[in-house]
Amino acid sequence: MRGCASSWRRGVRRAPRTIRATIVLDLAVAIALGGDCLADLALVRAQPQLFGRVASDPTVSRLVATLAADAPAALHALPAARAAARARVWQCGAPVGEDGPVILDLDATLVEAHSEKEGAAATWKRGFGFHPLLAFLDHGPGGTGECVGALLRPGTATANNAGDHIAVLAEALAQLPAQVRDRVLVRADSGGGVHAFLDHLHARGLRYSIGLMGYQPVLDALDALPRQAWKAALDEHGRPREGAQVAELTRYLPPTYKPWPDGMRVIARRERPHPGAQLRITDRDGWRITCFATNVPGGRLAEHERRHRLRARAEDRIRCLKDTGLRNLPLHDFTANQIWLELVALAADLLAWTQLLHVRRAEPDLPLASGPTGARLPAAGPDRRGLAGLPLPRAVAALGPAARRSHGRLLPAPHGDLHGEPQRRRRQGLSRHH
Repeated sequence: MRGCASSWRRGVRRAPRTIRATIVLDLAVAIALGGDCLADLALVRAQPQLFGRVASDPTVSRLVATLAADAPAALHALPAARAAARARVWQCGAPVGEDGPVILDLDATLVEAHSEKEGAAATWKRGFGFHPLLAFLDHGPGGTGECVGALLRPGTATANNAGDHIAVLAEALAQLPAQVRDRVLVRADSGGGVHAFLDHLHARGLRYSIGLMGYQPVLDALDALPRQAWKAALDEHGRPREGAQVAELTRYLPPTYKPWPDGMRVIARRERPHPGAQLRITDRDGWRITCFATNVPGGRLAEHERRHRLRARAEDRIRCLKDTGLRNLPLHDFTANQIWLELVALAADLLAWTQLLHVRRAEPDLPLASGPTGARLPAAGPDRRGLAGLPLPRAVAALGPAARRSHGRLLPAPHGDLHGEPQRRRRQGLSRHH
């Protein structure tokens, strides 16, 4: 991080680059502890015996403004620093096996805005805010995941924008060590099921498992599919799932479907909807039907479908991000909120690495949380918990030298107006009421 901080000078000239990098890390720690605005750095500042000296709020505001003023350089430096840290973490203990696919999940989410902010706009769910696109590395059923890509987009951005998917995928691949990139399998919902993105994956030689919309050729193939083609589906534990079946549609697709990439297979799943669920116009004979495309050859259809359905873990990753900084983008300028989104990704990585390096080593039989689910701002009381719900001294052990200096109690953030009138607090992203 220090090596990337040499250009962050304007507004904080008196601070050495070591201090500027430390401010960024302190902000990430505050977000990992559940902070959702710059003022929540007070939670870290209140514990000097644990975290050391922490910059004042005006210094933090100036640094964020400096990063936003040179956003292209900052948005290159921050991911580069995360990639370098990730390489060192993986040297201590890689979260993926030596063989098998390395799974990247791409998914978008809506972030509400409660005031006028640059880039905030009406969303497709009739809300108002932003529509970021995220990428996660899945550690598998026994672990958590790492946020390896984040693209902030206006609220009007579409879910199936191929250019955005390609950009986030490029950022995610750059985060991975070079030796595993040829084993990547990309998963996404139907937002990624467009020609341009699938063609890009094919050209890059990457495996994929991408949701497909119910286009008319797919519906025609479902009508032509013989009843005996349906096979039993599996649940998340690999056991037969009652009331669910899978079948391959590739050979029944009409010739008009041929322009899609060579080697692409289309697999359908059908199941009886749960009581009260409303069927869609593309469903057939009372079955809820979903389809996805993959270029993974061979294998059991049920295993391919089970692996694709585990993409739902990305939804849990997003929920955890919204517990640690993504529930709201607190700043006004779009570039400043881009910096904030990178800090949220860094905070998520700190939590994942804490679990990977510290928790797994200390208690290998302890099931890891799915993400920063325990990393909310702590309540008062002597039994406060830290990262991932663990006692604070153990939880902060992997966060850096400042966190290892001593064992302290987690103190509540001080209340009160830190920067004068509320209007100024909102403008600087310091207020909770945004």
